[in-house]
Amino acid sequence: MKAFSPCIIIPNYNHGQGFVDFVEKMIARQLPIIVINDGSNAATTKILCDLDRDQPAVEVLHFEDNRGKGQAVITGMRRALERDFTHALQIDADGQHDLNDLEKFVATSREHPQAVICGCPVYDDSAPTHRKLSRYITHFWVWIETLSFNIKDSMCGFRVYPLGLVEQVLNRYSVGKRMDFDTEILVKLYWEKAEIISMPTRVIYPENGLSNFRLWKDNWLITKMHARLFFGMLLRIPDLISRRNEQSNQQHWASIAERGSRIGLMLMFWVYRHLGRWVFLLLLHPVTLYFLLTAGTARRASRQYLKQLAEYQGCSMKISFKTLYAYFYAFGVSAIDKLASWIGDIKRSDVLVHGEGLFNGIIASGYGAVFIGSHLGNLELCRALGEKGGRFRINALVFHKNALKFQELLRACAPKVGLNMIHVQSIGIDTAILLKQKVDAGEIIIIVGDRTPVQSVGRVQYVDFLGRKAPFAEGPFILASLLECPVYLIFCIMESKTYHIYLESFEQKLKLSRAERAHKLAEKMQAYANRLAYYCMKSPLQWFNFYDFWQSDSSVETRK
Repeated sequence: MKAFSPCIIIPNYNHGQGFVDFVEKMIARQLPIIVINDGSNAATTKILCDLDRDQPAVEVLHFEDNRGKGQAVITGMRRALERDFTHALQIDADGQHDLNDLEKFVATSREHPQAVICGCPVYDDSAPTHRKLSRYITHFWVWIETLSFNIKDSMCGFRVYPLGLVEQVLNRYSVGKRMDFDTEILVKLYWEKAEIISMPTRVIYPENGLSNFRLWKDNWLITKMHARLFFGMLLRIPDLISRRNEQSNQQHWASIAERGSRIGLMLMFWVYRHLGRWVFLLLLHPVTLYFLLTAGTARRASRQYLKQLAEYQGCSMKISFKTLYAYFYAFGVSAIDKLASWIGDIKRSDVLVHGEGLFNGIIASGYGAVFIGSHLGNLELCRALGEKGGRFRINALVFHKNALKFQELLRACAPKVGLNMIHVQSIGIDTAILLKQKVDAGEIIIIVGDRTPVQSVGRVQYVDFLGRKAPFAEGPFILASLLECPVYLIFCIMESKTYHIYLESFEQKLKLSRAERAHKLAEKMQAYANRLAYYCMKSPLQWFNFYDFWQSDSSVETRK
């Protein structure tokens, strides 16, 4: 294998002003530079010729006419191969990229010589909104074309290519020669099993900056490119699916990477707000099919749950693909309804509340309470309850850091929403003190009882759930006893196209004396599991726990 030998490639089309300073900053990094003059005007061409003459580290290749960014980069990479370089760092000439990240990109490429190192933009306020939205659409299609989320951003012109792998792709495939190049080469590199490493990098839009993007022509090129890539993906479905590194069936749920990203959530939100709910629900069908085909762990866990539920009800049934599809689709509908609730599209009047008197009693008391919920239905619709009286603040205690992505989106969509997420790794003294203060101030604490945090290994009770023993974490129930306040169970499910919130009194105060603590805990946790089972039977396709819920707690511990 050749020793790591990188260079820099810069396509240039009429970027004359300031380009000399731009190049000199990169020369200071002591990397050879190949500039491609893509048919620039006379003034820019003169600047580039002077650079070629005066700077030994810079080589300039000239096109007489404009051939497109893709052709310029391809020409630069082939020249780099002729000069025996192993890697090429591509960077655009428009000054949008942060040169301070250059060394970091090259160092990462040195550590992972077979990987493509891709910039993942972090925008400031200078980025036009329409540019960001158009990128989200391309990201969506790239995820479909690769059946993965490995490519975080396919349009950033700041990346490092392993030239040997690129040469294989260019010899095997036709690749777009203009603004379609950046996305198409990355997808086809992924098809050839290239590792993709995304690295955050600051991107700015300089004042009076020059963009060579042709609105209609380049959008049409990109549209045709996505059509080609989509049909290319269809031919590769078995290979792309088999490539996915499925998580072990015994893996703890919190170790499973969250599917999707904030970009995907923002795209969902944009479609919903600008195209309407019915368009979103239409587009949800191919997305559901994609997840069903690729999320093997979730698919197996879903089949296991539905089969267990059927047996518990005295039925023996084979869980069909159609049933699993309906289950996954219900999850997608639930996701958009979360957004609808957050931005106020689902009002208090749109939700049917069972146990209205209990809510009124909590407000009248001026004292807080603990609500123990679950991943059944749409617990976020409790946000609608927070509107009651304008002072009914709800705090959701979450154990997984990926929930912070939802909080980011929540703040972006509805900054005045009355729901606060409190992220914790475990429930300790500090957490208990904070929550006690909130309860004393008349606030509500919601915690789910059907997830076991990683830190709860060994601190669970095995209780009967749908006919089998399953581990439930003790934490929510111990917390409720420490807060010394009323405890309620809350469930929110869709019935006949209407959301129903069920609030049930659980304990006025959950007291756990040392002598009877284990027995009392088991009793109350079994009572919770029984109510969860009841509502699962009531709405079987709305319990969204996509992992092996009945796995042994000790088996998780041995794998940590």
